[in-house]
Amino acid sequence: MTPPKPEIVHADEEVTQRLQHELPHWRLEGGWIRRIYKTNGWKGTLMVINTVGHLAEAAWHHPDITASYAWVEIRLKTHTAKGITDKDFELARKIEEVVAWQPGKEGGALEGTPQGDQRFAYIKYDR
Repeated sequence: MTPPKPEIVHADEEVTQRLQHELPHWRLEGGWIRRIYKTNGWKGTLMVINTVGHLAEAAWHHPDITASYAWVEIRLKTHTAKGITDKDFELARKIEEVVAWQPGKEGGALEGTPQGDQRFAYIKYDR
């Protein structure tokens, strides 16, 4: 097993620049990197929460989550380092990759969730 990387806290300016380039839907606020996912209701909210929960547990890096009927806010910072580290960027990227995935736009065999029928809608995509 390889030893973990040291937890280097990034300065706010660096965090803001990295978010603009790497994670444009995320923002730095109050010492956390944050992202709100809008959903079409409770079903979508629970799906986002469960997805983030799985990724966080697999990564062993746990965000704070706030949710309501049609949105989920994810907040990341490294508590042990008391700031934003590469752990936060890596988990945010993985969350973004999985939650924002739209297979229907990839042109493969997976068609994705039907977008025109509200019975199946669960997340409001940014792209």
